[in-house]
Amino acid sequence: MTIDTGAGPRSAATTRGAARALDLLDGPVTDTTLRRYLEGIPGVDAVGLDQRAAGLGTRSIKTTSKAMALDRIIELIDLTTLEGADTPGKVRSLVAKGITPDPSDPTCPRVAAVCVYGDLVPVAIDALGALHAPRSREAGTGPGISVAAVATAFPSGRASLRVKLADVEDAVAGGADEIDMVIDRGAFLAGRYSQVFEEIVAVKEACRRPDGEDAHLKVILEVGELVTYDNVRRASWLAVLAGADFIKTSTGKVTSNATLPVTLLMLEVVRDWHRLTGEKVGVKPAGGIRTSKDAIKYLVTVAETAGEDWLQPHLFRFGASSLLNDVLLQRQKTKSGHYSGADYVTID
Repeated sequence: MTIDTGAGPRSAATTRGAARALDLLDGPVTDTTLRRYLEGIPGVDAVGLDQRAAGLGTRSIKTTSKAMALDRIIELIDLTTLEGADTPGKVRSLVAKGITPDPSDPTCPRVAAVCVYGDLVPVAIDALGALHAPRSREAGTGPGISVAAVATAFPSGRASLRVKLADVEDAVAGGADEIDMVIDRGAFLAGRYSQVFEEIVAVKEACRRPDGEDAHLKVILEVGELVTYDNVRRASWLAVLAGADFIKTSTGKVTSNATLPVTLLMLEVVRDWHRLTGEKVGVKPAGGIRTSKDAIKYLVTVAETAGEDWLQPHLFRFGASSLLNDVLLQRQKTKSGHYSGADYVTID
């Protein structure tokens, strides 16, 4: 199978996941074979999913465990600014906060990554200096901070494949360690599964760099526009089949973003994929997670569904801008015994 991008064919067989898809589909990747595979996946028991998520959301943790959980949340955050009014100065401030979230406490961990528009990637890398460090899929830990860039005509995804690939290639050339792409929801909802598959494969290949330090690919499903749990499950499987390193819930630019049931559903997909292939794919809920209380529910859900191995930056992230402030306030409270005012943390 080859993908015609308008700029010459790209080999899908060389991408992770795409070659395996040929075996799982028992034939070439077409709308017909993908539809047979994806629509053959059992439907989601919506009531059961909501009940499981609600049950996981009521779990309580001890005070000592809470302190550890708050630090872990910080270590899993993609600190994000994705506004049309973003400036180099704002990105530098974001990086400074990611490096030193709580200047009054040197034991406070750093965030996993900062996420910006592609043209601001060099600014973020320069601001990070020696602390700029891509995270390998195998290790995924360390004191460094990665730089993620949104691409593929984010957030709508409404552009030609040629333009989407140029967007990715520009961000990768600028030094991005991670690419957050959006799928074409219109194509998916119209049943053009092979188009979505091939775009993910092509973007995955565009993440390659000559030095071998390929950018990791996060595939954004925009779950609020997929409407049903069944669609979310199928889109998750489609992204994983095509070679996604992460599947991500949302852009944060629509009304409905990450929810606990949707994240649980996506975690079940990566768990089942790991059982099927031995390969681990990450999950990133993004948009609407603003409090430590909610973030802890996600940690519990990850541990109970995919396993504690997923509670690492190379397998789970929070896409967030305001979450960090609440975590810092809660963290200060666990140490001092009382709440600090909002002016004790920096303004995003």
